[in-house]
Amino acid sequence: MGTFFKTCDCTRQNRCPHPYTIRFRDAAGRQREETGLSTQEAALDRLTKLYEEKRSTPRHQADLKRELGKQRFGDYASSWLTRQRHYAESSTRTVNGLLDRQVLPVVGSRRMETFISAVVEDFIMAMEEEKVGLATQQNAFDTLKKILLDAKRKGAIPCNPVEGVIPPEYIPRRVTIPTLEEVLALKDAASEALVVLIDLMSGCGHRNGEAYAANVHRLVADDVYRITEQIDGVKRRPARLKHRKPSEFRETPMPAMVRDSIFRYEARHGTDANGYLLRTERRPYWAHTTLEYQWEAAKRRAGIERKLTPYSLRHYFASNCLSNGIPITDVAEWMGHKNIAMTFRIYRHLMPASIGRAAKILDAGLHLAA
Repeated sequence: MGTFFKTCDCTRQNRCPHPYTIRFRDAAGRQREETGLSTQEAALDRLTKLYEEKRSTPRHQADLKRELGKQRFGDYASSWLTRQRHYAESSTRTVNGLLDRQVLPVVGSRRMETFISAVVEDFIMAMEEEKVGLATQQNAFDTLKKILLDAKRKGAIPCNPVEGVIPPEYIPRRVTIPTLEEVLALKDAASEALVVLIDLMSGCGHRNGEAYAANVHRLVADDVYRITEQIDGVKRRPARLKHRKPSEFRETPMPAMVRDSIFRYEARHGTDANGYLLRTERRPYWAHTTLEYQWEAAKRRAGIERKLTPYSLRHYFASNCLSNGIPITDVAEWMGHKNIAMTFRIYRHLMPASIGRAAKILDAGLHLAA
């Protein structure tokens, strides 16, 4: 079943305060150790539980765990990525890039069963030594973590290899937010198609690819725009939304100015058979290169020298919402963030001084109560 012991040098180990360690073989036949058990009874109970788990594990399942544990990380990661059917094509490309450039060169040949927290910490230290940017470090660590936890769930790794590991912490720099005057100047200098994109990104919070997919059929109410897809800016074809499963969507508030902009463009240029607005002379959809060319041309004509990118328009949307007291939970949902923590990290400084405001509100309430 296994053994228990103490690693200390005390002469009366049955009375010393040091923890017990147990040694056993798991269902896949690998020898393991666990420590931190405070009493002999706790050690025996843990060994009994492990023995029962081992007996109840079917032979074929134990063999599968053993085979998975022997796999190299590179092979396991490739298999894992093919199972991520909820990933948009752009997300798959991003993960592949992180694996190829950051993860596989360091741990690609390592067997899955050998991953422990020290290996993960060494991986982070290797990125630090290479002076990899903090944002890339965090994304690479998150990718590695997802794969390792998937392997643990399948039994290829016996213990959680990221438990206790301090992850890289990327704190976004303050974003560059265009002023209203700059947004209006860009619109004055932009093509009619770029004006639609500027309005959707600054007025509804669209991402670049979501704005490429501007469609008159997505105006589901006078003041609501439903975002159902994006255009892959590399392959120039429709793709599902980031952080959404196929057929999922999100809805955003639509200012009257944005609605009028869409209808004005439709009246002058029409749509394709499916209601899409933005296209080029040769292609049915915009691409990142289309936006880059038109954006830089509009900036030059508008005389804007600040480092503004199209994505700055999304920051303008967030700033407009938060500075006018709209809850950050709503803003996170409208912008399509995976969780509110991302919204908070990026835009916390845009929120009104909540503690000071709360103190004044509470004070007023206390005076009224008195």
